[in-house]
Amino acid sequence: MDHLQHFFVALVDRYGYGGLFLALVLGNVGLPVGAELVLPISGALTATKHLANIWLTIGVALAGELVGQSIAYAVGRFGGVPILVRYGKYVGFHHTQMDRVHGFFARYGTFSIFICRFVPFLRGVVGFPAGVAEMPFGVFFLWTLLGSLIFCGIFAYIGYQLGDHLDAVLPLLHRGGTLVGIVALVVVVVAVVIWSRMRKRNPASAEADS
Repeated sequence: MDHLQHFFVALVDRYGYGGLFLALVLGNVGLPVGAELVLPISGALTATKHLANIWLTIGVALAGELVGQSIAYAVGRFGGVPILVRYGKYVGFHHTQMDRVHGFFARYGTFSIFICRFVPFLRGVVGFPAGVAEMPFGVFFLWTLLGSLIFCGIFAYIGYQLGDHLDAVLPLLHRGGTLVGIVALVVVVVAVVIWSRMRKRNPASAEADS
């Protein structure tokens, strides 16, 4: 597993934005790319001028995630469960994981897509069950866009700020990647809840905004 992740890091180092895009596309169709490592390293490469600028780095990473998830959605939508039975074993996605994702869907509705952007493994495969469930693509794409923007932005910016010092903390990022993702998710959810309550308490201002 670690060797495969190092391969994708080397891909970014050698081929720049093309490597970053390809790595995140593959990571979002089920391969264990390790985005919590690839993104900070891409940010550090930006800080050292190996990549052009941080906004382009985040944008390319986001594009890779959206393309990968769209492919996974299309495979689920048009291939269905038979694809899972035949090929799921190659990316470690079985009926157990499928049931887990459906549990998210049942509990959180379409918002589960956003939640899964911060959950290791599920973030790379959630497009497939969303397609099988025939979730509206527009809704799926919007939640994927929002979650991936936050995830990519946070991890790439951490690497950008650390720059040459990234090697010293990379093992901590690898172990703490899940925690960082959960913290980001909690912050976003709390902000959305506060914003929604403020709008309910001030309907006049909400109408004015619209």
